Amino acid sequence: MDKYIIGVDIGTQSTKALIAGTDGSVLAQASVAYHPDTPEPLWAQQDARVWLDAFLRSVRECVAHALQKGVQQEQIAGLCISSLYGGAGIPVDASCQPLYPCLIWMDRRATAQTDAIREQVDLERLFEITGNGVDSYYGFTKMLWIKHHEPQIWEKTAWFLPPNTWIAHYLTGKLAVDHSSAGNIGGVYDMQRHIWSDEAMRMVGLDPAKMPPVLLESTDVVGSVTADKAAQLGLAHGIPIVLGGIDAAIATFAGGVRKPGNHVAMLGTSMCWGYLQTETESGRDLVCMPYVYKGLTQRYVFGGAATAGGAVTWFVEQFCQAELAQAKQQGISVYTLLEQQAAPLPPGAHGLVFLPYLMGERSPVWDARASGTFAGLNLTHTRSHLYRAVIEGIAFALWHNMRAVGDRRHDLDQRLVVVGGAVNSDLWMQIIADVTGYPVYTIEEAVEAAMGAALLGAVGLGLVSEAEVEQGWTHVVCRATPNERAHQTYQQLFAVYEGLYPAMKSSMHALATMRGAG
Repeated sequence: MDKYIIGVDIGTQSTKALIAGTDGSVLAQASVAYHPDTPEPLWAQQDARVWLDAFLRSVRECVAHALQKGVQQEQIAGLCISSLYGGAGIPVDASCQPLYPCLIWMDRRATAQTDAIREQVDLERLFEITGNGVDSYYGFTKMLWIKHHEPQIWEKTAWFLPPNTWIAHYLTGKLAVDHSSAGNIGGVYDMQRHIWSDEAMRMVGLDPAKMPPVLLESTDVVGSVTADKAAQLGLAHGIPIVLGGIDAAIATFAGGVRKPGNHVAMLGTSMCWGYLQTETESGRDLVCMPYVYKGLTQRYVFGGAATAGGAVTWFVEQFCQAELAQAKQQGISVYTLLEQQAAPLPPGAHGLVFLPYLMGERSPVWDARASGTFAGLNLTHTRSHLYRAVIEGIAFALWHNMRAVGDRRHDLDQRLVVVGGAVNSDLWMQIIADVTGYPVYTIEEAVEAAMGAALLGAVGLGLVSEAEVEQGWTHVVCRATPNERAHQTYQQLFAVYEGLYPAMKSSMHALATMRGAG
């Protein structure tokens, strides 16, 4: 009897679920959209119940479709969960009921806590333990913000739970955190020993008791679905839940990353570019955590821009009302229309550069007070020029992170796999190839993290062999090859891009203070 696995990806703006066979064929898919709350500048949070509702709705829809196609309940062998980096995690009480919104990865409110740690803590020792630096991106600084600004919530909080952990507990009643999520919190996890670090937590002022005691690999089974939760989803009672992990790493896994040197860029709301390594030393300008596959021996090192697709969406919604109306009249996507208008423009959009720092910036800048900027504007520029500059700015942010690995860049595969919503844009893929100088490949199946979660689940349940894992369930196709002339132009433009932030840093900080962003 054929077996099937459910993969779910809880993302920043939507939750996607699919049911796949053990050969990777997709039987059913579903998606539920939502938006994070941004009540203050540089704040970004989510009520965990929004994620739960989206999870339940998307899985129920997938299961219903599968059953309509003749699949029996007992053929669905398990479920695995990918989730966005939940920052601080969900503060829950002893019954795992949420007490406060989850301060997600893009939240940058913990500026004062970050500054205090940088001034008071032995940063070399903290890096030696955790493999990571100090920034308001990391969950441990967000936890400190809650401790300082919401003391009543802090006192009531039994644990801080990553989104996939909380959903897994909802389904099974069992509590465990995967190593990828634990490592990405930053200053609470010992990257060498793969345990929570009491020493690091004492250094930064956190309570080790608020970290769930059980740590598992992403491919481990955390428990079985209880009878009442199985009934909610249309599943058989007792199917196993594989814990899963961070979406960027799982999307990278879906992109075929299995061994050191493999690398993938994920371009969704934000941008993450990461590669695998086995060495104990990590790049200080990048983020480091255990990988979701063989994570006790392999590290996922990545850099990221706070806004990628988010910057494009912002630009279109705020400035492209005429194009929105025109696209609706023509029955096409506004992005298709804007691409048609921007594609004939030359690299650099006639001397225009965009810094995509609309929510501060992550690596390698690490500055919550950084802000977005168009440089080079003049009266000849149109919305088409600005749209192209936004896409080019995100490609420059990707290249900025790739350059941060220094000499290790020579050890990377000589192709760049790109996953995420940006793969729908031919223009974006070509610009990335021209900026980085790497041929750009995309996944033919276009299901990324949800597919990666399904494959991880199949690994954890022993439904696929190691050879099948190495081969993978997805197929990559070449989408763009670098144009050497454009690449040379972009290298000159990148030098301008790279110099803008240092030149404008003090002005950005002054403006951030004036708007109350730290």
